[in-house]
Amino acid sequence: MAAAVHQELVHYHLFPTSHTANSLARAARSDAQSLQGGSMSYLSELAALTDELIDAVAAVPKTQKRKLQSLRESTVQSLLNQNFLRTNQFEVQNRLAGLVERFRIINREPLGDALEQRLDALKPHVNDFTPEVLHFLLELSDKPAQKSRLSDLERLKEPEKDAVPKLTWRQIAKEDGWHQERALWKILDHAPSSDEEDYYEREHVASDVSIASPSTASSVPDDAPRTAQDLAIKLSGGEELLRRILDSQDWRNATHDFDPDGRQKKTPITSLQLLREVVFMLRGLPTSLFDLACKPVPDYVLEEVSWQTYDALVNTFSECGRKLAPLRIYASKKEKEEPLLQVFQDSLQKALQSFDQELTAIQGRFVTIHKDVIVSLVAMLAELGPSLAPLYVLSGIVQQVHRERNTKAFRYLELLYDAVGMAQMEGSLDTYKLLGTIFLDCFQVYLKPIRFWMEEGELLAGDRTFFIGKSSARPQLHQIWEQQFHQLVSSEGVLNAPRFLSPAVDRIVRAGKSIVVLKHLKRYSPVADRMKAEEPPMEFAAVCSDGTSFAPFSELFGNAFNKWIQSKYHSASITLLDILFDSYGLSRAFDALRCLYLMSDGATSDAFASTIFRQLDNFSTSWNDKFTLTEIAQEAFSQCVAGHRLSADIEQRYIANSPAASRASVRNTLPAIRLIYHLPWPIQMIISPAEVKGYQTMFVFLLQTRRAIYLLKHPLLGTTTTPARHQSTYYLLRTKLLWFCNTMMSYLTTLVFAPNINKMDEALQHALDVDDVGEVHSKFLDRILSESCQGKRLRPIRDCILDIYDLAIKLEDSHQAEIARLEEEQQEISRLSTFSASQQQQQHKRKTRAGRTASLYSKTGLGVGIDGEDDGDDDEGENAACAIREEKWKRSIMEDALARGNNKSTAAVMKEMHSDFERHLRFVANGLRGVARGSREDAAAKWDLLAEMLEGGIKEARHVF
Repeated sequence: MAAAVHQELVHYHLFPTSHTANSLARAARSDAQSLQGGSMSYLSELAALTDELIDAVAAVPKTQKRKLQSLRESTVQSLLNQNFLRTNQFEVQNRLAGLVERFRIINREPLGDALEQRLDALKPHVNDFTPEVLHFLLELSDKPAQKSRLSDLERLKEPEKDAVPKLTWRQIAKEDGWHQERALWKILDHAPSSDEEDYYEREHVASDVSIASPSTASSVPDDAPRTAQDLAIKLSGGEELLRRILDSQDWRNATHDFDPDGRQKKTPITSLQLLREVVFMLRGLPTSLFDLACKPVPDYVLEEVSWQTYDALVNTFSECGRKLAPLRIYASKKEKEEPLLQVFQDSLQKALQSFDQELTAIQGRFVTIHKDVIVSLVAMLAELGPSLAPLYVLSGIVQQVHRERNTKAFRYLELLYDAVGMAQMEGSLDTYKLLGTIFLDCFQVYLKPIRFWMEEGELLAGDRTFFIGKSSARPQLHQIWEQQFHQLVSSEGVLNAPRFLSPAVDRIVRAGKSIVVLKHLKRYSPVADRMKAEEPPMEFAAVCSDGTSFAPFSELFGNAFNKWIQSKYHSASITLLDILFDSYGLSRAFDALRCLYLMSDGATSDAFASTIFRQLDNFSTSWNDKFTLTEIAQEAFSQCVAGHRLSADIEQRYIANSPAASRASVRNTLPAIRLIYHLPWPIQMIISPAEVKGYQTMFVFLLQTRRAIYLLKHPLLGTTTTPARHQSTYYLLRTKLLWFCNTMMSYLTTLVFAPNINKMDEALQHALDVDDVGEVHSKFLDRILSESCQGKRLRPIRDCILDIYDLAIKLEDSHQAEIARLEEEQQEISRLSTFSASQQQQQHKRKTRAGRTASLYSKTGLGVGIDGEDDGDDDEGENAACAIREEKWKRSIMEDALARGNNKSTAAVMKEMHSDFERHLRFVANGLRGVARGSREDAAAKWDLLAEMLEGGIKEARHVF
C-alpha cells in the first residue's frame, strides 16, 4: 500500500491535477533546513496534506489507525527523500525556440508560426509545473519536423453543439440543376468570328473540380505551397496535341529491320530532332541518340545526309559531351569538407549553369517557330565554341587532379593559375576571363588563413591547406622566432603551398611572427584598436584591369598580391624593428660586439690583452680563473660595454700543463679565453649563440696576432752586449716578423672590418623586418670570417699564419736565452776574477798574520798553533746566487719549451727560423693567390689583395748568414 501511495505521489508530482497535489509537491521541495529547525507550521501543513492524499488515494478507513500511521510515515519519508530534480526551464525554452526555427528553415513556416502563437498564449498561464509538462511533451515527441501536420490542430477543437451544416457548391448545383447544364461551365473564346455558335466550339475544363469541392471553407491556408495536382489543367483539343506529340516521338520506338543485304536499317531523323537530342546530351540529360557515356547510338541517320557525314557530325558532339561529363559529375557530387574545394565546386556549378542557360536560349528558338528558320548543327557548334573552351579546360583540370594521388586542396589553384596564363598567351579572351575569375574567387578563400595569420599571428584550427605549422614543444623566449613556427614541407622538401606563392611565403611567415613577438613583448594592439590599412581588392577586374593588358598574368597577379601583402606586412614588422632598436638597444649591442670581439677600440683592447700577456711572460697562473679574468675584462672594457652584461670564462681543454708551455705558442691558452656578452632575449633572436661563436673565433685570432706583436715590440734588453752578427740576424728576422704581423693587422682592420661594418650599417637602414636584420648581420659575420681566412677551406693557410706567430715567440725566447747565457758567462768570469784577487790577498794577509803570531807566541811562549781561518758569511753573495739560479731555472724552462735539446748554436737557430719564416710566408702568399683564382666567392678579391701585400716581403733580398 505504501508503494502504491508513493507511485501516486510521483504521478501527482509529474502531472498535477489538483490543489492538493500542487501544495504537496511544493511542501516536499521546501528547504530541508526549515524542517531541521523544527518549524511546526511546516510539519503541520505537510501532515495535513499527507493525510488528504492518503484519503484520496488509499481510502483506508479511519478505524485502522495502525495502517494509516504506517502509510503516513512511509509517505512523508518518501516526500522528504525524493530524488527527482526539477526540470531546467531554460533548456526547455531553448529547445522550443530551436524547434520553431527548424520549422521555418525547412520551409514549414505555418507550423512554426502556429507553435509560436500557442507558446505566446501559454505565457499568462505559466506556473511552477509548466517546464515539467513541456519537457514531458518534448520527450514524447517523435521527429516533429517531419511528422507534424498543421491539419491535426483541427482535431483539437471541440465540436460545436447544434452547429448548422455548411452549405457546399455541390448542394447548390443539385438544387438549381447546374450539374445538368454542362455548357454553363464552358470557357468562351472571344476571338473574332462570324458565327456566335463558335463560342462553344472548343471544350474546356468543366467545373467538376469546383463542384466536387466538399465545402466552401477550406482548412488549408492560402499561403500553403501548391502541389502538382493543383497545377494540372485539362486543355481543349488535348487529345490531338497528345497525338501529335506521340507521332513526333515515334522514331524513338521504331523497329530496325534488315535490308536485303542483311544490314540493319537505320531510322532517319530530322535536323531539329538531332539538335534537341544534342542539347539534352550537352546538358547531361539521358537521350535516345547517345548512351550514358555520350557515345552515339548507331541506329539512326540524318535525313538526306550520308552516313559518313552524319557519323562525323554526331561524333563531334559526342566528344563535347564526353569532355563535359567529368565536370558535371564533379559539380554534382556532395560538397567537400575543405572550404577551398567547396568554392571551386560552386564556381564550376555557376559556369555550367551559365552554359545551360545558353543551351536553353538556343533551344528556345526552336520551340515555338513562327517563321522559317534554318536548323544548322554546324552553326550551333560554332556558337557554343567560345563557351565550351573554358569548360574543356576546367574538365581537364578535374581529370588531372583525379588521376594524381594524395593531392592537396590547393592543387586546383596551381592548375587554374597555369591555365589562366596559357589562355592569355593563346589569345582566348573569353577563356582567360572566365578562368581568371574562377581562380581569383577560389584564391579569396585561400587568403582567409593568410589574412588571419598576418593580422592576428594565429593559425586557423583544423586548416590543412595552410603552409605554416606550430611546434608542439614550447621553445625558450629567444627561440620563438626560429622554432615556434615553421614552414610545412613534404618528405621531398616541397613546400605545402601553391607554387605561385613561393616568392611571398617568407614575408607572410615573417609578418605573423612579428605579431607573435609583439604579443610576448606586450606591445601588440588588436586590429580593431589600430588603424586598419585599406586592403587592395583581389578580384579579376582589379587585378587584370580590363583583361586586355599586354603584361603576363603572372606579373599582374604578382603585383596585386605584393600590394595586398604590403598592406598587412609593413606595419607589424616596422613596429617590431623600432622596438628592438629604440627600447632594447640593438645598435648598442652591435657596437658592443665590435668593441669586444673585433677590438674596434684599440686602447681598451690593448689594456685587456697586455694584462694577459704580462701574466703569461711572468709565468703567473693567478689570471687563470674566470672570476679574475672577468674582473680584468670589465675593467678594460668599461668604456665600451656595461659591466653587468660582460663576463669571462676559461675553457680548460686549451690550457697547457705548465706555465712555460702556455706561453710557448699562440695555440695554447689564448683560445681558452672566452668573453661572454649577455644580450636581452629579443636581441638574441637576431644575434644567435652560433653567431657569437663566430665572433669568438675572430676574437681569438686577433688576440693571437696581438700576442706576436706584443712580444716583438717589447723585447728583453739585456745588460750584456751580444755579438754584432747575432744582433743583425735577430733584428732582421724581428723586423720581418713585425712587418708580417702589422700587415695582417692592417689588412684585418682596414680591408676586412671597416668596409664590412659600413656595408652592414647601410644595409640595416633598408631592413624591413627581423629576418632582414638577421640576414644582414649573418652575411656580415660570414664575410669577415671568410675574408680573414677563418673558413674551413683556408684552414691550412690559417695554421701557417699561426706558425709564423709562433716564430715570433721562438725568436724572442731564443734571443732572451742567448742574452741570459752571455750574462751568465760574464758573471762567471767576473766572479772568478774577483775570487782570484781576493784569494791572493787572503794568502798575503795570512802569511803576515802568521808571522806576527809566531813571533808573538815565541815571545810569550805559548805553543798554541792556529791552522784555520775565520770565514765570514757573505749574505749578499748568497742572494745573488739565488737570483742567478732562479734566472737559470726560467731560461731552462724556456729552452725546454722550445725543444732546444740538440745543442744548436744561436746562429744556427736564427738561420733555421729565418728559413721557416720564408717558407711559411711563401706558402701563405701562394696559397691565397691560388685559392682566390679558383674561387667564385666575394672574398676572393680580398685574398688576392692580401697575397699581393705579402708578396712584397718575399721579393726583398734575403739575409746572408
